[in-house]
Amino acid sequence: MSHADLITPTRFIAQLPATLGRVPRMLRGLYYTGLRNREKPLSLAWALERAARRYPDSPALLDGQRRLSYAQFNAWANRLARAFKAEGVGHASVVAVMLENRAELLLILAALAKLGAIAALLNTTQRGQVLSHSLNLVRPSHYVIGEELRAAFDEVRATLQPGVERCLWVADADTLDTPGEAPHGWGNLMRQARGQASDNLADSARVRLKDACFYIYTSGTTGLPKASIMSHGRWIKAYGGFGHSGLGLGKRDVLYLTLPCYHNNAVTVCWSAALAGGAAIALRRKFSAKAFWQDVQHYQATCFGYIGELCRYLLNQPPCPEERDNSLTCMIGNGLRPAIWGEFKARFGIRRITEFYAASEGNIGFTNVFNFDNTVGFSPAPYAIVRYDLDNDRPRRDANGFMQKAGKGEAGLLISEISDKWPFDGYTDPAKTQSVIFRDVFKKGDAWFNTGDLMRDLGFKHTQFVDRLGDTFRWKGENVSTTEVENVLGAYPDVADAVVYGVEIPGTDGRCGMAALRLTSGRAPDGAALATHLDRELPVYAVPRFLRLLQQVETTGTFKYKKADLKRCAYDPRQVSEALFVRLPGEAAYRPLDLALYEAIQRGEHRF
Repeated sequence: MSHADLITPTRFIAQLPATLGRVPRMLRGLYYTGLRNREKPLSLAWALERAARRYPDSPALLDGQRRLSYAQFNAWANRLARAFKAEGVGHASVVAVMLENRAELLLILAALAKLGAIAALLNTTQRGQVLSHSLNLVRPSHYVIGEELRAAFDEVRATLQPGVERCLWVADADTLDTPGEAPHGWGNLMRQARGQASDNLADSARVRLKDACFYIYTSGTTGLPKASIMSHGRWIKAYGGFGHSGLGLGKRDVLYLTLPCYHNNAVTVCWSAALAGGAAIALRRKFSAKAFWQDVQHYQATCFGYIGELCRYLLNQPPCPEERDNSLTCMIGNGLRPAIWGEFKARFGIRRITEFYAASEGNIGFTNVFNFDNTVGFSPAPYAIVRYDLDNDRPRRDANGFMQKAGKGEAGLLISEISDKWPFDGYTDPAKTQSVIFRDVFKKGDAWFNTGDLMRDLGFKHTQFVDRLGDTFRWKGENVSTTEVENVLGAYPDVADAVVYGVEIPGTDGRCGMAALRLTSGRAPDGAALATHLDRELPVYAVPRFLRLLQQVETTGTFKYKKADLKRCAYDPRQVSEALFVRLPGEAAYRPLDLALYEAIQRGEHRF
C-alpha cells in the first residue's frame, strides 16, 4: 500500500467541493440504504415502474440494433409477467433462468420481479454435474432456457429432481418480433406473452423489501456452488448506494454492460445504477476487448460496468482510433488494482471510478462515492477489520476471547455486524448460513458476517481490498472453489491427493489456479490427457494452470490441507524441489516448467 492512499482530514475536505452538486441525489441514496422496515413495498419492480413513469420515452435497453424505451420495456415485462402467472408462477415461486446476455433476459427478470417470484440465475458456463447440482439445489417450479443453452440443459435433464412440470423456451433471435417455434414439449414463453395486457400488475405493489429477488450462485467450500439470496431489500440498498449516491447517472447516460447477467455486478449494481436515473443499459453477449471501443462509439456510452480483469485486457490492447476522445466519463465495478488504476484513468480519460465492494451473500457494501483513487470507497454499514492469524486460518482473539481490531493501514479480515437494519439474508441452506457468522466478537451475544476478505482501513470509513481468504480465489472475474477443482482432479485415475490454491502471475488480476498432486503411479502425469479431463469437467477459468508433484500431502489436525507453504513457494523452481508443470495460454497440454520458462512468465512473455 502506498502511504498516499491513506485518507487524511485534509484530503477528505479537499474532495468535498466536487461532490456538492450531487448532494441531493446522495441524500436520496442514503434514505434507501438506511431503510429499516423490511415490510415496506419497495422492490426492483417498483424501481422499474418508477423509471417508466418518469422517463417513458428515454431508452431503457440497447441491444445491437434493438432499442426499447422505458415505457416499452415496462410494457413487455408486464406481458411476460402475465404469461408467467398463467403458467402458475406466483409470489416466492422459484424459476431457473438460463440465457446469455440479451434483451429477453432482463425482460424475464423484470417480469419475475413484478410477481415477487425468485429468479435463480444460472451461470451459463456451468456444465455437467455442477449444472445439475445448481438446478436441483433451488428446486425450481419452472425452467426458462434460451435456445443457445438448450444443449447444455438437455445434457443434465435426466438428472433433475422430479416434480418440475414446465420448461419454457426462448428463441435465440429478436423474439419481440419473431418468437419462433418451440421444440416439442416446450412452452414458447415469448409467444405466450404477445397477447397479454401491458399495464402494471397489482402484484408488484405487494412485493416487499424482505422478499427474495434472485438466487445468485457463489462458490462453496463443499466444492459445489451455493445459492445466495439477493433480497429486494438488498437490491434497493444497491439502488440507493450505487444508483443515487455513487454514480448518479441520468436519462442521457448509457451504461455499457458486458458482464454476465448471472453476476450481481450486472443485475444488481449496474441495473440499479441505470434505473435510478433513467439511464440506458447497452448489452453485449460476451466481453470483447477488440470490439469494446467500437461498441462504446456505437452506443455513445458514458459509463461501463467492469471487473479488474476486463480493465487489464483493455490496457493490453494496442491503441485504436475509437478510444481517442471517447464518450466514457465514468465506470462502476470492482477489482481494479492500484497498479493499473492511474494508468487506466489517464489513457482512456475516465474522470470518475466508482469502485465498490460487496459480497453476493453479504450484508455490507462499500462505494467510492467521493472519487478517491485506489479504494473500494465508503460504507455506512457497521463493520470492523480484525487481526487475522494466517497460519491457523482464523481471527486472533485476546485473553477474554474477543477479536482485535487492526490498526489504520494494517491488513485484516473484514467483518460486518448483523442487525435489523443490516440483516444477513444468507443462503438457501441454513447450515451454510450459520457457518459464516461469527458470534461473541466484541461483546457477548453480538453477531458478525465473515466476508472472507482481507482489507485495510484507509481512514474516514474508506477501505482498500487486499486479498481473499479460505477455499475460494478469484480468477478471470470468477470465484473458483478449490474443493470443486480438487474433487475433479481426484476423479482422475492417477491422482491420490490434490491440493488446489491460487497463485499470482505478474501483470494479471486475481489468482490463477495451481494444483499440488500426489500420484499413485509416482510417474509424471500425461499432460494432454489430464488437460482434456479438466477441460471436460470444469469451466475454463477454474482449470489450474500450474501443477506440482508431491511425495506426501500435509494436513492439519482437522484434516484440512496445509496450503500456506504451497502458496508461498507457488511455481518458483528455485523454491520447489519437486517437478513443476505449466499449461501455457493456447496450449492443450501441460509441459515441464523449468527456470527459463518461469523467468519468461515473470517477464510477461506469456499472457495468461
